[in-house]
Amino acid sequence: MKKQVSFLIFLLTFLCSAGLTQFRKYSNEFLNIGAGARGISMGSAQVASVNDGAAGYWNPAGLAAVKGQQSLNIMHAEYFAGIGKYDYASYVLPDIDGKRTIGLSALRFAVDDIMNTLFLVEPDGSINYNNIQSFSSADYAFIFSIAQQLKQDDQKNIRFGINAKIIHRNVGKFANAWGFGLDAGVQIIKDNWQFGIAGRDITTTFNTWSFSFTEREKQILYLTNNEIPVKSTELTAPRLILGVARNFDINSKISLLAETNVDLTFDGKRNTLFRSNPLSADPKLGLECNVNNIFFIRAGINNFQRALADEDTLNQKVVWIFQPSAGVGFKIANVVIDYAFANLANQSNPLFTHVFSLKFDFDEGGKKK
Repeated sequence: MKKQVSFLIFLLTFLCSAGLTQFRKYSNEFLNIGAGARGISMGSAQVASVNDGAAGYWNPAGLAAVKGQQSLNIMHAEYFAGIGKYDYASYVLPDIDGKRTIGLSALRFAVDDIMNTLFLVEPDGSINYNNIQSFSSADYAFIFSIAQQLKQDDQKNIRFGINAKIIHRNVGKFANAWGFGLDAGVQIIKDNWQFGIAGRDITTTFNTWSFSFTEREKQILYLTNNEIPVKSTELTAPRLILGVARNFDINSKISLLAETNVDLTFDGKRNTLFRSNPLSADPKLGLECNVNNIFFIRAGINNFQRALADEDTLNQKVVWIFQPSAGVGFKIANVVIDYAFANLANQSNPLFTHVFSLKFDFDEGGKKK
């Protein structure tokens, strides 16, 4: 236990000093969308309570709660009227060597069929639509997780987990990036209370970009006053997510889970509820009603921001906006079906999306029960 406390002290010290380093704000933001309809419908408040295959994304310590059965989780969502497609999958192998749980996760966020119009105009000024080609801009992440139960008795349950992640990003044949980073997390369960800490990109995560343009493409970029990019490295600052959750037993069949998270970033002032330089804090709130462990109703709220109430008036008023979400879940035998209805914009200018996810539990032989 002393080693875990020492690790947390080191982590907090490192994160506080991270603000002195230059990072690119909002780097690798596709990794902050969420994973699984359950977590998204609860406003991304998951660090303390997550205990299934999605824990590899939210807090790797939660994987230690997966016992006895292998688990497969898949999710699909489309954003901006189907322009952006987001997919997530994870597979969990519990009780490796009787002590540890291993998880493998993969994420992809992509915009496909982007039109390349570099060669639309011929040298003589004529337009040739046959020169238009399409390409994709895609972000990938592959996460290897390992978690272990550190302590379990009648009074306290402590879990610890760590992630190693590989990131690949590409923009057609023009640009490619590879990166690597580490995450770590802790969960502590005591009676009906649950506490969680997740440190993301704790060693900083880097993306090394390389670019490939033909001489003809470079010439067109130069003539149209576009900057030709060169090889570079993009750094992602560490972030710390603190969470607390509590279970309330309404009766023998109905229970309520309430969780709040605070997402602390160290890359400069952001448009969040609490902000300073370099530290900003973004709170998240989530609720889940569990009916007989078969039917679930969820709601959440996050991403509090300041915005102008009416941009068309001279007397512009600043108001607080937020992003609500809601969802349901059904458990049938060893299959869980979850749905989330989330707002990507704000309550006054909604941009809703639908998120679907499935979870399958398998027996030790790898067959679904």
